[in-house]
Amino acid sequence: MLELLKRTPYLCSFTMSLYNYIIPNIAYIIYGILGVLLLFQLYYILFVYGKLAAHKARSFKDAENLPPLSVIICAHNEQHNLETFLPKILAQDYPEYEVIVVDDYSSDESQWVLQAFKATHPHLRIVEIKEHIQLKHSKKFALTLGIKAAKYEHLVMTDADCEPQSSEWLKEIGGAYSASKEIVLGYSPYFKKPGFLNKLIRFETTHTAMSYLSYALKKDPYMGVGRNLSYLKSLFFKGKGFNAHMHIKSGDDDLFVNQNATKQNTHIAIAPDAHMYSVPKETWSSYYKQKARHSGASVAYKNRHQFMLATQLVTAFLFYIVLFLAIALFPSLWYIGIGVFFFRFLCQFIVFRPIFLKLKVKDLLFWLPILDVFFYFYICLNGLFNRKKKQRSW
Repeated sequence: MLELLKRTPYLCSFTMSLYNYIIPNIAYIIYGILGVLLLFQLYYILFVYGKLAAHKARSFKDAENLPPLSVIICAHNEQHNLETFLPKILAQDYPEYEVIVVDDYSSDESQWVLQAFKATHPHLRIVEIKEHIQLKHSKKFALTLGIKAAKYEHLVMTDADCEPQSSEWLKEIGGAYSASKEIVLGYSPYFKKPGFLNKLIRFETTHTAMSYLSYALKKDPYMGVGRNLSYLKSLFFKGKGFNAHMHIKSGDDDLFVNQNATKQNTHIAIAPDAHMYSVPKETWSSYYKQKARHSGASVAYKNRHQFMLATQLVTAFLFYIVLFLAIALFPSLWYIGIGVFFFRFLCQFIVFRPIFLKLKVKDLLFWLPILDVFFYFYICLNGLFNRKKKQRSW
């Protein structure tokens, strides 16, 4: 104790010196932190997303030796969507394919809608799941039944509320296969509708696609979306299907790709005719629940993918927080913060513009500064509250 008392003046002197150094230099420290965060962001913008910006969206619809395809759709009470969108899938200009619709114990008129289509489209096959009070399952169970029923090796996944951009959608997907490819990642935007929520949903979907397509081009694929995804039936069974993550409600698409994609076996198909449009959520609550499900799946990604995605997301979130603090605490230096913001925005615009043109969301460029802020805050907060929530079957 005596020794501590002797050393106390020195400790107090050191503390005061540290205090006297930090307070006058706090502006430099905050702007230094902002600069570090900017460097992280520039890495992702220029060296990750830049891959997709420089990529030429090649069309595969004229490829030779197109493989037979099995298109698989899981539907639960999707009568209206089946009536609206299934005809576009049944009318694809493709030499040999089948469409398998797994009717997952629907209580509406889906059964009769499907039977009517089957009468005029012999390549439509129906797999029915009857409800069992003791058997509550997820979409993964229904999808597994559809995959087992498929008679072709090359599988294509989509949803009942999806509409292909053209009658040559399957040619783009099937043509992307080669001897070494086992997975083809497609792109699935949402329909454009009025309102800010629709803009945010479309921006978030574009940003997600921009990320997983860029990493696929970097030979590190980590996810895909089940609205427009293709892989081999043999790969599904070799990887034991969805067994590793059957307990998680979502993840029939991104977790499967995360588990089975490699540097060599994955290709992307993003030419305009390869796009698959989908119906967006129309209320904030339904969108929140959708993103909550997706957040639950991300905890099962490979560690390196969790780290790289978290780093990108957190540094962008903190960039805006620190930028706000810097301008609020030191208004006389506002021009530095504004300059940093516009420099990042300029880099974004240069890289994002060719990407947004490829992905057919040019209208969102005008809203980029606003949507970018909303995107990071909404996704971060949603993930914070829902990342550890227990996932249950549908």
